[in-house]
Amino acid sequence: MTSVRDDRPVRPTAQDEVAAAGSELIGGPYGRRGLPGTSWWTPVRIIAFVAIGMFALGMVQKFPCFDGGWFHGAGTQYTHACYSDIPHLYNARGFAADLVPYFDRLPGDMEYLEYPVLTGVFMEVASWLTPHGGTIRHREQIYWLVNAGMLMICTAVIAVCVARTHRRRPWDALLVALAPAFALTATINWDLFAVALTAAAMLMWSRSRPLAAGVLIGLATAAKLYPALLLGPLFLLCLRAGRLRRYGAALAGAAVSWLVVNLPVLALAPEGWWKFYTFSQERPVDFGSFWLIISQRTGDPLHAANTWATALTLLVFAGIGVLALAAPRRPRFAQLAFLVVAGFILLNKVYSPQYVLWLIPLAALARPRWRDFLVWQSCEVMYFLGIWMYLAFTSSGDEQQGLPAEGYQLAILVHLAGTLYLCAVVVRDILLPERDPVRRDGSDDPSGGILDGAPDVFALRRRRRERKALYHEGARVRWGVQPPEPAAAEQGSVPVE
Repeated sequence: MTSVRDDRPVRPTAQDEVAAAGSELIGGPYGRRGLPGTSWWTPVRIIAFVAIGMFALGMVQKFPCFDGGWFHGAGTQYTHACYSDIPHLYNARGFAADLVPYFDRLPGDMEYLEYPVLTGVFMEVASWLTPHGGTIRHREQIYWLVNAGMLMICTAVIAVCVARTHRRRPWDALLVALAPAFALTATINWDLFAVALTAAAMLMWSRSRPLAAGVLIGLATAAKLYPALLLGPLFLLCLRAGRLRRYGAALAGAAVSWLVVNLPVLALAPEGWWKFYTFSQERPVDFGSFWLIISQRTGDPLHAANTWATALTLLVFAGIGVLALAAPRRPRFAQLAFLVVAGFILLNKVYSPQYVLWLIPLAALARPRWRDFLVWQSCEVMYFLGIWMYLAFTSSGDEQQGLPAEGYQLAILVHLAGTLYLCAVVVRDILLPERDPVRRDGSDDPSGGILDGAPDVFALRRRRRERKALYHEGARVRWGVQPPEPAAAEQGSVPVE
């Protein structure tokens, strides 16, 4: 008899105690007499509207700055935790003067726009949509509103893509839609554009379209560097599953799309194109990193932080590689994607508050449990408040309002601890697949696409078993008898090498 796979959507209130308790606010858990599919309000639509609503609340949170905090001294935008790079860079990066990014030299020390090319295009398009009449303050306000509208579209794309990536678990995307750190940081910078492209790439991979996924990863990397990290987990998983040809299609798509975006600017304005990479390399130890704690505690500027951060990051990536190839069951794509991006963030020499946006969709797919997610989000909200209170302290002069350096260092440690906690839970799920909430119903890797249900053809654990079998075969030949079973050898009844 063949078993029929249950394709009905998973109800979080039936599996997650926190979700069940929270559902009391809207009538309680989904009942056994509920009739799914009978309303226009499908899970994907509900999640998209919730995400847009939370984004709008985040915009409201920025109102004290929009109303004057961005323009009258530095204190208000920090004490109200409503800072945003967007209005400040409208004038500082030449958009108000119609300078062309990467081609026109900027006044001051920055010289050229310090963002990847596709993010520069996003910023430029927003400046085209900003009317040029009125005061510079009014134009900066409109520029922020235009960017907020474009980033709201990115938010809807992220919500829909995450909801559709795991076919049977659309409600997991509610973690993204309701994430408090998402709403608070969504309009600080332009990161949501790259996050949306990355979420779309993961959706395409889950639909077994590696070329389309690769093209989107390449475009996302042209907007922000971190999406390129996803190619590492994909290689390891495809190696273990024997799907390297399909991985080659994704890699080729990523390379071609990245080159199509970057080569014209590199060829015509090489100095401006290089600015992002030289700025990232030369940037000193900065906010949010444990390197800053060391620097402030010791008084050492840590000029070698680049070297140390790179070495430690490569070491962590190597550990993730061993985990991917030696785990008892092939890890899910979202799990490894979360770990590599989290490792990069934890060891980087700077952690801007909006970097949490990189992790939120990956966390929702890697560990869809409200308790763990909310623990991590609580830590991120505390860091979000901590950095602005610290900046309020440093900009308040003799008034000494805000959070001193010691308090800010504690906020950094809270952020690091929260992220490490979520990483530890994901690693535990990989080592103990029965603890993985996604796999409890018999699923393999819903976001894995061509990897979902594929047998292993290479694994370090298998290689160990093969070496042990060869040893026992050699022992049989030497002794002229049948050696003990491998399990007996492991228990110490015979010597093993």
